[in-house]
Amino acid sequence: MSTVPLTEITSEDIESLAVGAWILGTGGGGSPYLGLLNLRQLYAKGHRVQLMSPLDLDDDDHVAVVSNMGAPLVGQERLADSRNIARAVEMQQEIGGFQFRAVMSVEIGGGNGMQALMAAAHLGIPVVDADCMGRAFPEAQMTSVAIGGLRPYPCTLYDPRGIEAVVTKVPSWKWMERASRKICVEMGSIASTCKAPRTGREVKDWGIHFTTTAAIRIGGLVREANRLHTDPIAALLDSEGGKRLFTGKVVDVERRTTEGFLRGSIAIEGIDDDRGSRLDLSFQNEWIVAWREGKAVAMCPDLICVLETLSGHAVGTETVRYGQRVTVVAMKAPAVLTSPRGLEFVGPRAFGYDLDFLSVFDAHAGAGV
Repeated sequence: MSTVPLTEITSEDIESLAVGAWILGTGGGGSPYLGLLNLRQLYAKGHRVQLMSPLDLDDDDHVAVVSNMGAPLVGQERLADSRNIARAVEMQQEIGGFQFRAVMSVEIGGGNGMQALMAAAHLGIPVVDADCMGRAFPEAQMTSVAIGGLRPYPCTLYDPRGIEAVVTKVPSWKWMERASRKICVEMGSIASTCKAPRTGREVKDWGIHFTTTAAIRIGGLVREANRLHTDPIAALLDSEGGKRLFTGKVVDVERRTTEGFLRGSIAIEGIDDDRGSRLDLSFQNEWIVAWREGKAVAMCPDLICVLETLSGHAVGTETVRYGQRVTVVAMKAPAVLTSPRGLEFVGPRAFGYDLDFLSVFDAHAGAGV
């Protein structure tokens, strides 16, 4: 194993990561708040986490890919424990008979953007500055490694009661989603998981790189704008090349937890420049499609982010409520997700919507976006 440069993640970085990962979560991935509390406590006890570039991995290194799986609303009710995600990683090591070189999050979005740091603090290994989504998605097959056709198994699952489960072999990523989701539901619709181990070569070829530093940068921008009393959303869009879609007040929320997912929709009544108009958002853990006056104006895999208008902080599908003043923005998805094969996994039809993907960043997207 080669010696590579590592960067220490500071306490300030963790605060910014929580804000930025919540924005990149596009409504899902679970709230980062409980993970942030865990990391604050771990840092107060002297733990430190280091970040490494994915390009510095050796081809034969083993990388753990971690996440919490389940419905975000349940994640608000069951307190996070960093030892759970560390145990899911240890289970993979026991099965494979190897030691992991590093750990990374399956998705940088939401609370799952914090999970790799929580595991690393206990395991004493670095975090890879990469993930498999560049955002958050609700299902196991909605990843860059699935798009790349990499092996989907084994997957370990662990819950706070000490229940340990392993999905040892499946014929496809979709079957991994189905099998692991059933186990997760029995665990109470939330479980700590370590996905199929990846090699350093696979992370270099199929990981979405430098997303942890992107989340820290985004969170830092918003926090600094709040400190200076400037517009955090303008700062975000200017930095990341995003687009404002709509500003208004939440006037209706419908959600339900079913089959391990949080599903539903919200309605936003326009104010200011959008007065007299309405935006509806459908979600499956994450915001999937935005409809303005019945027309789809934004859709997966573009990032649809609902932000508090004044603070610029993200609003999750499990925390959105009547009366909130919000601004809906879009950010461009990683190229692997918008490729023809990528759209088979994460385009609107993957969520059951009979829509041809049209990015809001496409010159032909039309007016109203």
